Amino acid sequence: MAESVPVRCPVCRREQLYAPPSYPCTCGAPVQPPVARSTPQPVTHRTWADEWVSVQCEACGREDEWPQPELGCACGTVLRIPVSEGAATRSRQAPSLPVHIPLPRTAASPRPAFHPVTIRTARDAVTAVALYLRWLGYRDIRSAEHRTSSGIGLVATGLVAQVEPSLRPATLRDVECLWLTGTAESALSVYFSLSGYAADARVRADELGVPLFVVDLTGTPQPVNSRADELYAAGA
Repeated sequence: MAESVPVRCPVCRREQLYAPPSYPCTCGAPVQPPVARSTPQPVTHRTWADEWVSVQCEACGREDEWPQPELGCACGTVLRIPVSEGAATRSRQAPSLPVHIPLPRTAASPRPAFHPVTIRTARDAVTAVALYLRWLGYRDIRSAEHRTSSGIGLVATGLVAQVEPSLRPATLRDVECLWLTGTAESALSVYFSLSGYAADARVRADELGVPLFVVDLTGTPQPVNSRADELYAAGA
C-alpha cells in the first residue's frame, strides 16, 4: 500500500501529509496509485486525459484506470499529485478496450461485490458512479461533451448517464432532458441522484424507460425503478 508523503503547495508553501485513496480492483484487493516525491502542480485547466492514471494491482497484476490523485490546499488551490513512474499515466487518446459481451439474463453474474467510494464532494459522487458503471460492464466511461440541464454528465458506448450531486431531488424536466439526449445518441439514458426524485419525475422515467438510481453517502447506487433493477441484474 502507498505510504503518506509530504506535499508542499507551490502557491502558499504550506506542507501537509497526503496518502492517495484506495480503489477496489476486480479481484477484491485495494489499489493505490504510487505517489511520486515531486512538486505537485496547481489544477488550472481540466481535460479528460489528465483525470486518470493507469495503475497495476499488486495482487493480481491487472492494470486499470483510476482517478488522478488530487489534494485541496487550505489556500484554495487544488493540487494534482504526481504519480511515480511505476504507474504509467493514461494516454491522451481513449484506450482501445475489448467490447463487453453481455451475459444471458438466465446466467449467473460473475461480478464481484461492488466496493463503493465514500461521497464527501460532488467529485466523489461522479467517481462513485463511474466506478459503478464500470462494475456494470461499461468500460469506456468518460466525461460528456454535451451540456446537461443540471448535474454532471458521463457517457460510454451505448450509454448516457447523469449524476445529480446536489441536495435537490431530480425533476421531471431533468429526466426528460436526459432521455432526449440518450435518444439523439441512440444510447440508454441512466440517472443517478443523491437526493432522490420528484414524484412526477419517477412516473415519467417509468414511461420513458429511464433507469433511476439513488446514491447514498457510502457511494452505493440503489435501483429506484424496475428498469434500474433490470440494469443492475444484467449489466451492460
